[in-house]
Amino acid sequence: MGSSLPSPGIVCGQSARSSICGLRACLRAADLRQRKKQNCTESDKMAPEEKSKENSKLGRSPKYMLVQRFAKLFFGCLAAVTSGMMYAVYLSTYHERKFWFSSRQELEREITFQGDSAIYYSFYKEMLKAPSFERGVYELTHNNKTVSLKTINAVQQMTLYPELIASVLYQASGSEEVIEPVYFYIGIVFGLQGIYVTALFVTSWVMSGTWLAGMLTVAWFIINRTDTTRIDYSIPSRENWALPYFACQVAALTGYLKKNLNCSAEKFCYLLVNASTYTFVMMWEYSHYLLFVQAVSLFLLDSFALAQTEKVHEVYRIYLFSLIVGYLLQFENSALLVSPLLSLVVALMLSKSLQMNMKKSTFVSRLLKIMYIYLVLTVAVTLNFLLKMFIPHKENEHLLKFIEVKLGLNTTKNFTMNWLLCQESLQAPSQDFFLRLTQSSLLPFYILVLIICFFSVTQVIFKRICGEPLKETVKLEDGRIGERPEIVYHVIHTILLGCLAMCLEGLKYLWTPYVCMLAAFGVCSPELWMTLFKWLRLKAVHPILLALILSMAVPTIIGFSLWKEFFPRIMTELTELQEFYDPDTVELMTWIKRQAPVAAVFAGSPQLMGVIKLCTGWMVSSLPLYNDDDLLKRNENIYQIYSKRSAEDIYKILTSYKANFLVIEDSICNEVGPVRGCRVKDLLDIANGHVVCEEGDNYAYSKYGRFCHEIKMNYSPYVNYFTRVYWNRSYFVYRINTVISFQS
Repeated sequence: MGSSLPSPGIVCGQSARSSICGLRACLRAADLRQRKKQNCTESDKMAPEEKSKENSKLGRSPKYMLVQRFAKLFFGCLAAVTSGMMYAVYLSTYHERKFWFSSRQELEREITFQGDSAIYYSFYKEMLKAPSFERGVYELTHNNKTVSLKTINAVQQMTLYPELIASVLYQASGSEEVIEPVYFYIGIVFGLQGIYVTALFVTSWVMSGTWLAGMLTVAWFIINRTDTTRIDYSIPSRENWALPYFACQVAALTGYLKKNLNCSAEKFCYLLVNASTYTFVMMWEYSHYLLFVQAVSLFLLDSFALAQTEKVHEVYRIYLFSLIVGYLLQFENSALLVSPLLSLVVALMLSKSLQMNMKKSTFVSRLLKIMYIYLVLTVAVTLNFLLKMFIPHKENEHLLKFIEVKLGLNTTKNFTMNWLLCQESLQAPSQDFFLRLTQSSLLPFYILVLIICFFSVTQVIFKRICGEPLKETVKLEDGRIGERPEIVYHVIHTILLGCLAMCLEGLKYLWTPYVCMLAAFGVCSPELWMTLFKWLRLKAVHPILLALILSMAVPTIIGFSLWKEFFPRIMTELTELQEFYDPDTVELMTWIKRQAPVAAVFAGSPQLMGVIKLCTGWMVSSLPLYNDDDLLKRNENIYQIYSKRSAEDIYKILTSYKANFLVIEDSICNEVGPVRGCRVKDLLDIANGHVVCEEGDNYAYSKYGRFCHEIKMNYSPYVNYFTRVYWNRSYFVYRINTVISFQS
């Protein structure tokens, strides 16, 4: 053999003596060409060879395997899309049966939007009435027709990007002559919920390898709808617009973290993670908190070298890009700059250099792991502290105060803080919540799956600390489900979300959908059962065969039991005609539209003011929003109409906001709450210092009677300041006198 290799084609055509040499040259040339190909991962080289060997052993042709894979993918995608569409149709049908939407007038339909939902939909209506999209956006960003004496940037303050998109789609699609605006709006939200369910389906399918897990995920999600979504109570709420995009991001991230992923699939998952993360940030003002929990999960995953570091850091770059673009497009939203997510991501990137030798099985690498975690946490906390010092911000400060009081680090008599603490969504989960999850068999299987996955992950982490490398490809017979990075991520993520949900019941809507997904994945995954059998050292029956049988039999049995018990209930919900009618509110809105001056300003509870703004378009003095200090102060001041204050004090408060009419709700004035001390009037008495403790009991005391009671008596001095102009069983409307007449 010479110093240079001859051409493979010439060598292969030589005599028999040189055939061995020619064969070697052919192999070398083929190997050289193979090395020159740019593959995204090593699995792109090994996977085809391994699959061809397996197919040859089983006697299957590549064409047969291609058809089988295509059929599996086609029917799985069909099942995922069908599940999402059926869920959207189910929500639409249930909504129609509950509110009789098709047989209602426009005013009666709008009354079904309560609280902050009414405000969001009112701005959607304003966008449709605007002469052009540009003019509509300008009026929303310089809005002085909603809250008296206040010009607000409604797009920034209330995150109105969903309403902007919905209005553009409604007008650009030419839907004015086809469908009413309200149906188009709620139809988009229901469609997003269908995407939400489809994303959960795909996530469990990708993790388990079978779309049977996706079907079980959807079944559990719908059965536990009370605890998985707030769509029944608040259609336009921000999380109903945002969480479907987060579910898509989680599904794409699950695929992106997988090992042995081919180049095209990896690029698709990366692009989907990028797009869905950015959209999620734009749709919800609290999105960065949820992404922070996800970033912590990825940080722990990477710290123990259980995933490819480059992939994890690519996700960090996506976070950084989304925060920067979100900051610019959300009118320089300073809350994104002082968010814990930005501080953590910057700290992780600055500390990346310490990861150079962490994956080596040396004593130094173990010390570097400890130093890396400590350094990241220290830099993140320090950076966040510095950012809050130098960047002016007011957004979400009330959240920090609330957390201090909730954790017992501080006490307060502040009305707003105590009112928030009394909200059911901000309490610890009730026993009924766990009972519902148990009755649907979701909680027991979730705990089983979580325990197996958690101990398997712990076992893998311990082996990594001891210096044992991870396998490039985990086979079914290995029984090591904890080595799959996407499984480790979901275990950490669901534990963190579960801890938050155990503190605040309102956060269960973030946790329970992924409980459904993880439980369904586990019972349908042969790897999970094989991991359990490895620990039990099962020898009586072939463990692989038994794992495959259980991964089909257990979800099938669960599915039949759920069908038998809950399907009749769901069909009953869709067939029963429920009655939702509020004639008193309809009469009040009708009177306002007919009798009140166009320039009038109304004062009352923030929840009612949102409905008045939507149904009548009149200006109000407060809104049911809790992310602005001025609005919080307004709400507390106007709530004083239910306190023990003098008529003169209430008059001064209302006239300071240029209010012309006062609406008193009998349900608040005569409220009989289940928990004493959490009624609005009780909280006001505490804040105003009108509570006296005697022999262990609390009594409200003031030299003035309760204003909402006294004003109904029509005697001086109340009639000097206020004149009753309308009333029904639920509401009393008073005109605030501009000229005070002192009569006896």
